This record gives sequence, C-alpha cells and structure tokens, in this order.
Amino acid sequence: MLNWRRLPTIACITVCATGVGCAREAKEGGRSVQADSSLADSPGATIRAITVSPAGATIAAGDSVQLTASALDGAGADVDVPLLWASRNAAVARVTASGLVTGVAGGVATVSASAGTTHGDAAVTVTGGAPPDGTVLIAAGDIAQCDNPNDEATAAVVKRLAGTVIVLGDNAYESGSARDYANCYAQSWGAFKGRTMPAVGNHEYQTAAARGYFDYFGAAAGERGKGYYSYDVADWHIVVLNSNCSFVSCAAGSPQERWLRADLAASTRRCTLAYWHHPRFNSGNRHGNDGDVGAFWEALYQHGAEVVLNGHEHLYERFAPQAPSGAADSARGVREFVVGTGGRALYSIGAPQPNSEVRNNDTFGVLQLTLGVGTYRWAFIGAAGGTFADSGSANCH
Repeated sequence: MLNWRRLPTIACITVCATGVGCAREAKEGGRSVQADSSLADSPGATIRAITVSPAGATIAAGDSVQLTASALDGAGADVDVPLLWASRNAAVARVTASGLVTGVAGGVATVSASAGTTHGDAAVTVTGGAPPDGTVLIAAGDIAQCDNPNDEATAAVVKRLAGTVIVLGDNAYESGSARDYANCYAQSWGAFKGRTMPAVGNHEYQTAAARGYFDYFGAAAGERGKGYYSYDVADWHIVVLNSNCSFVSCAAGSPQERWLRADLAASTRRCTLAYWHHPRFNSGNRHGNDGDVGAFWEALYQHGAEVVLNGHEHLYERFAPQAPSGAADSARGVREFVVGTGGRALYSIGAPQPNSEVRNNDTFGVLQLTLGVGTYRWAFIGAAGGTFADSGSANCH
C-alpha cells in the first residue's frame, strides 16, 4: 500500500498514481512505482511505470512548483496517455490538472499522478503559511441521491467554506456505482472533488468491491481494496478507516487494526482525529451502536486520540469525551461526532446514549472543524431552511 504519511513537522506532499479517477492536486518527486496495467482507452498500450519529477522540492506557502510525469512501457519508452493528478491534502498543497502544485500551509499532503492502475510518487515540503485560525475540515456523510435536492443544499454550504472536505461514506446512493457517482454525487459535492479526503460507506459496497467509489476518488481513497490511510495537517494526524467490517476486517489483530496501531505509534503530531462510516455510539433509532468498530476505539483511546467522526445514522449528534466502554472520561476520552446529515434523509432519534450532549434530526448540514495548535473548534452549519446550530471548542490531551 502507498504510505500516505509523512513524518516531518513541515508540510510534505506525495504524488501517487493509482487508478482511474485518481486526479487532483499533485506533488512528490521522481520515484516510480511498478505496476502492469493495460488502459482501456489506449488499446495495446501497457504502462509499466510512471515517473514524477522533481524527485523532491521545498516551497513556501503561496509558492508553486511544476511537476511533470511520464508513463513508460516495458522498454522504458514514453507512452502518450492522459495522466491524472491528485492531492492527498488540499489544505497543505493543491495541484492543477497540469501538475502545477501550490503550497497552501505547512503540513503533509499526498498527491498522485496516475494512468489506469499504475501510479508514480513524489514528495514536496511546504513551509509556513498556517492559517491564523488553524486548518479547516468540513465533514458530512450520507449525501447524494439523484432525485433529492438536499445534497445540493448542503453543497451550497460547503461552497462558501474554505478547507478540506471530508465525506463520511454513503456518498452516492443507492449503490455507489460509477453511474451514481457520475449522475448524483458529481452534480453536487463533486465540485469539491479536488479537496476531498473520502471514507467509504456500506452503500458503496452494494457495487462489487466498492469499485465505483475507488474509481471515482482514485488515490484519494487509499489503496484499492483497503480504503484506509492517514495524513497530517499542521499539528494534527488524521486517520481514515474502513468500517465495512465484513469486507475489510476491523477486528483486533486484523491487518487494518494492526496498521492502525502502527500508524498511530509512528505519528509525531500532538493531536489525532479519525473518521469512518459506522459510529461506535449513537442515539438514532435506525442503526444504534456498532460494536464491530470497538477495536478502532481501543487503539485510538490508547494512543490519546481526540476526535472521531462518523456518518451512517442520518442525524447529528455530539458526545462528550468517553472511553471505548462508553464511560465518561474527561481526561483521556475521545469525542465522537455523528454527521449523517449530508442530504439523503434524516432518521428519528431514540433514547439518548450515555454521554450524548447534543442531538438533532431536523436540519441537513455539515460540521466545520478548525484544528489549531493543541486545540479544536467545531460548528455545525445548517443548509438553507435549517434552524439548528451547534458549536464549541476543546483542547487536545
């Protein structure tokens, strides 16, 4: 799997090319990754490797560097195919369709240049430029349905907010197919594809192997078939997990859980945030608590994580910091937000779970998180017509 993480305290970007739809901002230098992929749109052309150059670069926030990439066949000759660029962290650096990368703020970003299933990697360091109010994440799940205007309403909220967009799964109804992404999601939240760091939901797996999801988001979705990855922004380490546990095991000792523990142990950031689709705790009537992701919580709690974001239950809920058991823990506990309010529908609320502080099921909208140095602020911003709001702040452990 590609290692999206970069450990330096200043911003670093990685370019990888991993598959169709792997386009967005790019950067990283000159390593090539071997893969054998035949392109459907280029009969007879077999791509053996993609090289990206320069091999490394350091730029200040606001400055730019031009990356170039070449697709090579087995003989090392150039193959003329379109290459897609993608940034793993648009809050740190952004890339155009031509490979021009611009530094945004100090932190870690991953970028990709890809053709078919072959990718090349590169790394760029961005220094300085952290926004005075911190790094902004904009999150929601359970989003787009073609015959439903609510995703357009929440997209209108996102459009006026700067920051990295986090989608929490069940992004394109009904089945996360290529058609659902093209005809439903792309028409609303697709406008933010270049700054989106996605998680996969259960509806995506109604298409075999979540193929529509991985094809649409490309390298930004993590390694195909796994769907878990991590990245750094400023003072924060961000972990994205796959909670579809019957397809990619979430159990203690599973490859995903072992990867999570190793990833957390290697982090040099003070603060940690994780997100995936199915919530461990929630007060909704439709799904309720999901014990299958308990091992995620155990690992995150043991490593001092601050925040978990989920979707799946179509409502908004904020919890006080708590232990994996559900016991209140103001000193070391993890605060969970359920943000299944992206547009699909809203579900009814049942009896409040222990430590549930705020619940709402009448307003579509997004959660805006501002990640500072040792602090974070949250604000739920409702779509037009909604009256609910929630906000607050807290310190990292």
